[in-house]
Amino acid sequence: MKRVVVLTGAGMSAESGISTFRDAGGLWEGHDVMEVASPEGWNRNSKLVLDFYNKRRRQLKEVVPNQAHLALVDLEELYDVQIVTQNVDDLHERAGSQSVLHLHGELRKVRSLGPDNTVYPWSDDLDAHHRCENGYPMRPHIVWFGELVPAMDQASQIIRTADLVMIIGTSLQVYPAAGLLWDAPIGAPVYYIDPHPASTSHFGRRDIHIHPVAATLGVPPIVAELLQKK
Repeated sequence: MKRVVVLTGAGMSAESGISTFRDAGGLWEGHDVMEVASPEGWNRNSKLVLDFYNKRRRQLKEVVPNQAHLALVDLEELYDVQIVTQNVDDLHERAGSQSVLHLHGELRKVRSLGPDNTVYPWSDDLDAHHRCENGYPMRPHIVWFGELVPAMDQASQIIRTADLVMIIGTSLQVYPAAGLLWDAPIGAPVYYIDPHPASTSHFGRRDIHIHPVAATLGVPPIVAELLQKK
């Protein structure tokens, strides 16, 4: 079974109503992203950070997967589909995708600040009084700016096995995630779906097919074509 590796970014979830900061001058819901998505911001004002992610978690309960998410599930009928996402929502999983790797963490998980850094599922608000089972406070399970991306090695290994790559809703500007395209095998076709695609000339690949449309417009027809080929 051929393997399709899908790299998804904020544009994938934007059409479901998940807000992004990519086109908002660095503001995310009115906040400078460094206030709510950096270790320094957490150290300065952890209450602000907790409140911010509590709102994101509540918002997540009000949105549903869109047609692009659902199309990728259809692709699993005939392909081994591996999704590597920069998004922290769970819309891929709720749509039914079976293999999803989150590079930047997950909204519906929290992490202990104790030495073991244990991760727990979490669907409600997280406040300063909450403690892990060992008595330590907890923080959102999100990879903030300036932190290492623990899943990068695994993501790199996955994309090296791709027979075909789909890049959906990402500016290809955020590293190290954008650098994953360097690991895609030469000869594996790359479909890049984004209404404002970034230049890909520096990757030195001739097999990139650019579709300058939103995810819900670009993904379903490509999936339909791939399924027809089988």
